[in-house]
Amino acid sequence: MRRLSEEKKSLFDIWGDNVKLSDLLIAMLICIVMTLGGYLIAPGDDPQPLIFGLVGGVIGFIISSIIIKPKREIKDIEEES
Repeated sequence: MRRLSEEKKSLFDIWGDNVKLSDLLIAMLICIVMTLGGYLIAPGDDPQPLIFGLVGGVIGFIISSIIIKPKREIKDIEEES
């Protein structure tokens, strides 16, 4: 039980979700790199860098969600009639 309480101490509550700071930083880094990379490699004029950047951000989000597993606590509470 002690290990569980130490793990809970390293989690932060952001918008009602438990987040480990290192996981948050890794996900932010992946999304920033993918978004900026998509923006910079985009050929052509105005709309293409925006589209490539947005696609890069979505790909970064998908990669982050695959790599980083959720740390949610789900409690099943039975209601009495």
